[in-house]
Amino acid sequence: MAGGILATGIVAAAAMLSVGLCAVGAAAVEGQRLAGAADAAALAAADSASGAVLGVPCERAGELAAQADVEVVACDLDGLVATVTVATRFAGFAVSASARAGPPP
Repeated sequence: MAGGILATGIVAAAAMLSVGLCAVGAAAVEGQRLAGAADAAALAAADSASGAVLGVPCERAGELAAQADVEVVACDLDGLVATVTVATRFAGFAVSASARAGPPP
């Protein structure tokens, strides 16, 4: 009887640990997805600011971010350098990422 209770406790602890690790893994994947979307949006804004592509820089960043199901919450231009911050919700929490793109200094 005591062995059965111990085994049940070990299985329950292993299950809780697995669920926790899955949640951490999912958050890491979402963070990388968000960082990639921020990078792409910043590159689009910088390309538009330099004239490499047509359009208004922050509007181009917004269009690209929308394709990744995130929204641009900040877009700043300093000459040809674009800094873009994107945000979304993950597991009920607001998460964001920023990226900067432009020609080398």
